[in-house]
Amino acid sequence: MSKHARARSRAPRTPRRVALAATLGLATIAVGWVYVAQDPDKTADAAPQARADARPQAADRAARDVRRSPLQGLTGISEQTRERIPADARQLILVTGKAGDSSESTAALYTRPSADVDWVRAESWPARNGAKGWSVDREYGDLTSPMGVFALTDAGGLLPKPPGTKLPYDKDRGFVASGRGVNGESLAGSFDYVVAIDFNRRPGKSPLDPVMPEGEEKGGNIWLHVDHDGPSQGCVGIPKEAMKKVLETLDPAAKPVIVMGPEGF
Repeated sequence: MSKHARARSRAPRTPRRVALAATLGLATIAVGWVYVAQDPDKTADAAPQARADARPQAADRAARDVRRSPLQGLTGISEQTRERIPADARQLILVTGKAGDSSESTAALYTRPSADVDWVRAESWPARNGAKGWSVDREYGDLTSPMGVFALTDAGGLLPKPPGTKLPYDKDRGFVASGRGVNGESLAGSFDYVVAIDFNRRPGKSPLDPVMPEGEEKGGNIWLHVDHDGPSQGCVGIPKEAMKKVLETLDPAAKPVIVMGPEGF
């Protein structure tokens, strides 16, 4: 084949300048499309709105976190129980049982500077209550702890009062438990420190006072005392160091109370 024939059989080439111009044209169209799709005026308008919405959401989230905090306010009780707490009480022990028939619970010490602010938890400890849980209408010997809100006015024990104790304190050899616990455990040291719970008793008297104003059928001598590693017949037991802390903290001027019952009562 001749040299001229080979030249005619080849496909015509696109001039280099034309190809470059076409490429630049496509790039310009693409850039223009991106510019239109991302209108700077619309983007500028949308951005401040997103930031403005984020601030209230963050504030709301922080407020919810404060309300959920276990250290702020009383948790685990109903509004009806809360309303029974005296307005002038500024110290409170909250005993919350795991269930209505459980002897396991938690005791927490709360304080507040005045009646118009919420309670703040200061300390918390494991606790034990009646072997058969809780009862609104307690009867002598039924092995339940009474539910409700009760004043804390008097204390005592086998040992001398801890330094700083402000409640009236009766040190007496009569604070010795006889027999054994519900599960056969030793009761030694249970009454080294006690605070009388004002259930069917006369406030202003020693915890050993035998008088039961509402009748002996309800039982009495319900105390906050040293835990003996077992359920009680109706009292509430907490660790010995916790009892010392309670005695060092409670002040008659702060009108201390104990609120006790199963979760949600």
